[in-house]
Amino acid sequence: MRKKVVAGNWKCNTTLQEGVALAKEVNDLVSTSDVVVILGTPFIHITEVVKTISNSAISVASQNCAAEPKGAFTGEVSAEMVASTGAKYVILGHSERREYYAETSEILNKKIALALENNLTPIYCCGEPLEVREAGEQNQFVINQLQETIFNLSVEDFKKLIIAYEPIWAIGTGKTATTQQAQEIHKVIRDAIAAKFGQAVADGVSILYGGSCNAQNAKELFANPDVDGGLIGGASLKAADFNAIVSAF
Repeated sequence: MRKKVVAGNWKCNTTLQEGVALAKEVNDLVSTSDVVVILGTPFIHITEVVKTISNSAISVASQNCAAEPKGAFTGEVSAEMVASTGAKYVILGHSERREYYAETSEILNKKIALALENNLTPIYCCGEPLEVREAGEQNQFVINQLQETIFNLSVEDFKKLIIAYEPIWAIGTGKTATTQQAQEIHKVIRDAIAAKFGQAVADGVSILYGGSCNAQNAKELFANPDVDGGLIGGASLKAADFNAIVSAF
């Protein structure tokens, strides 16, 4: 049985004090034990948010980690450092990291390996921009992303991942993939995993939808057979909205 997962990505939002207050509110609102709930906070929040969370359904994620284990890399935060905070997850390959910080598949392979070495669960992001979607080339584009990164893993390591599909054209635009579009690309991803690692592995991995999922459309999106939850951006900054998404299963 695949895990149902709702992961918030706070991005570069909230002061430390605001973040702790938001985490407390989410901690008190979430009442399910059937959904894995993850708060992806800024680096500086992680330790305090981990201390704040008493709800066993909730864990904390870093939004990134360095591609090197340690050394003279000013401003970087290593996977080992992230693990030392009590965070259990790390978001890797987000479209904003790829676009704004030129993260390549080579870089992501290093980050994924270091995350796994430090017992962090990668939430690996993939997805296509608008021009690829309009050209009808989204399936191969996403499969290429998988092949260049996580398809290099052993079966044992691959089974530790969560995958998040991001239609980049739907992030921050208010646009959302239709229910049919979301299901179609999630099935493409699952079928590609089955071809590489076998159907049993494909049936066990959670694949999240990460494009403007909110309290209004979550129930419809999560009803798709291959959509196992969401990677939530803006809606994760309001505890009541985030809890409504968690409750949408």
